[in-house]
Amino acid sequence: MAAPFQTDASRPFALPTANIGVRSYEPAPQVSSEEYLENVEEEWNRKVDAEVETLVDGMIDLVSIASIENKDKFQIALESFQAQCRTESMVRAASSLMSITYSLKLMLLLSDEAQVVQQQNEEIRSASTESNQYKEQVIHLLDDLLSQKTPNPSNGL
Repeated sequence: MAAPFQTDASRPFALPTANIGVRSYEPAPQVSSEEYLENVEEEWNRKVDAEVETLVDGMIDLVSIASIENKDKFQIALESFQAQCRTESMVRAASSLMSITYSLKLMLLLSDEAQVVQQQNEEIRSASTESNQYKEQVIHLLDDLLSQKTPNPSNGL
């Protein structure tokens, strides 16, 4: 029987405080490694989705602000301010996405290489097995095709 999936991903927990006042310490619920990693993945996905949504909303607002029509000076100043605010929020979102990308790259580089190698080996084995099966099918099909085309000595060919 295979051992349950384990990872060396860090699990930050709140440390109990010193004896300042009376506080009850409730340990974090124990979850399996897979559940923990799924939760972390969902958290990263939520962060990326929020930042991309900010970029999309900002671009939509900038396009709607940029309409050309008869405008007075107040309207032009108001739209200019709105455009500046939107672009600043878009720059913050883009910067946050770059930070997320950097963090994910570091996590990949510092991750458990043994697991990655094991997954690659499993994929190579399955691809090799599948390739061998296809080769056998091709051999059988070629044998069938060649056996149909071989001349019969009774036909005189």
